[in-house]
Amino acid sequence: MSEAHPPNRDQAAIWNESSGRTWVEMQEVLDGMLAPLEAPLIEEGFPGEGRRVLDIGCGAGATTLSMARRLGPTGLCLGVDISGPLVAAARARAAAEGLASAAFVQADAQTHGFERGPFDAVISRFGVMFFQDPAAAFANIRRAARRKAKLAFVAWRSSDENPFLTEASRAAAPHLPNFRVSEPDAPGPFAFADREHVQRILDASGWTDVDIRPIDVPCCIAEKDVLAYATRMGLLGQALRDADEPTCARMAEVVRPAFDVYIRDGAARFTAACWLVSARA
Repeated sequence: MSEAHPPNRDQAAIWNESSGRTWVEMQEVLDGMLAPLEAPLIEEGFPGEGRRVLDIGCGAGATTLSMARRLGPTGLCLGVDISGPLVAAARARAAAEGLASAAFVQADAQTHGFERGPFDAVISRFGVMFFQDPAAAFANIRRAARRKAKLAFVAWRSSDENPFLTEASRAAAPHLPNFRVSEPDAPGPFAFADREHVQRILDASGWTDVDIRPIDVPCCIAEKDVLAYATRMGLLGQALRDADEPTCARMAEVVRPAFDVYIRDGAARFTAACWLVSARA
């Protein structure tokens, strides 16, 4: 791959421009929504106090900060993300907390020249499904891990098992000509939906003792935040970024009622159907 056509350039463009900025603006909402998945990931990937952990696709830093607290002042969790806006937000959060055991770098984990073997564990919460060449990415990440280091990550199962995540797109699609839908196995939230596909990637990239197990985790988002989440995030959010005001208003009217079925006691409640994956370097 030439310098003019680096891998993951489309993802770099998305996450360093509109999607990255939107995620930063929605960070508090998204962190709250995904918080219940933090505990199983940290528990699975924790290598012990004072150790070193690599967090892939760290976003605005929630899982990096959580692991850094668990590691203690003599440990280190290094968050890596392709998005400059998200890394800047993560660094600001760590500084505000005075958490010296958390650090961040903006990089593409598929190609970044990691130091060989300093990490005792690698974790990720929804950060590993976006690589153009996932086997190459996981091979590169493995080189940063010590022998027998633990890999632990959470990835979405299928869109059919996660209707909440695609509700907005389904509601809007009939009203938006040429609305784009992700292809199976293409980089995106559901790229790891197929268990065998995940197994093949990890086998090809040299990880061993692979365990892929389903977890179903109750999550919620405040009712007042549902419309912003539905119209600003995901494929619909991307489609509406350059849309005119009447189109955005019409989509809000179409999309918001689709979430009524989830609303209970002031929040939209849903089950996150995920894989909790572990392996060894």
